[in-house]
Amino acid sequence: MGGHQSARMMKDEWLTPPNIIEALGEFELDPCSPINRPWSTAKKHYTVEDDGLTQDWRGRVWMNPPYGTEAAVWLDKLSKHGNGIALIFARTETKMFFDHVWNKADALLFFKGRLFFHHVSGEKAKANAGAPSVLIAYGKGNAESLRKISDWGKFIELKS
Repeated sequence: MGGHQSARMMKDEWLTPPNIIEALGEFELDPCSPINRPWSTAKKHYTVEDDGLTQDWRGRVWMNPPYGTEAAVWLDKLSKHGNGIALIFARTETKMFFDHVWNKADALLFFKGRLFFHHVSGEKAKANAGAPSVLIAYGKGNAESLRKISDWGKFIELKS
């Protein structure tokens, strides 16, 4: 679900479409969860009040981090954890993507078209996200989860 919870965007949280979570299976932890959420994304949720970056991460992680430059520190932690899936904008040319995705992730799924995120009320946004999105898998099992929904876009295996 991952609220986009940067200090400057506290009132502008956007939630992952629930069909994505359902398709990917059960997660142990969502370290970027909004405080108010109409559906669960994991067994355990850390909100901005918990500061998910400072917490221990265990098990399979779902992460829709705050967008912008701060997403890099979240991807760094997930890549070191090695077991999870992240949803971010597909800014493949950025330093963040080169540092934390291209050489560290196991697989990617680039979505066909643009996603429609949801408001914390659960209501689907009227406009699309305004940029392409990608799911990033860390760990072989998570790469397989992306492969299973490869008809949603373009699946790329980075490690075999």
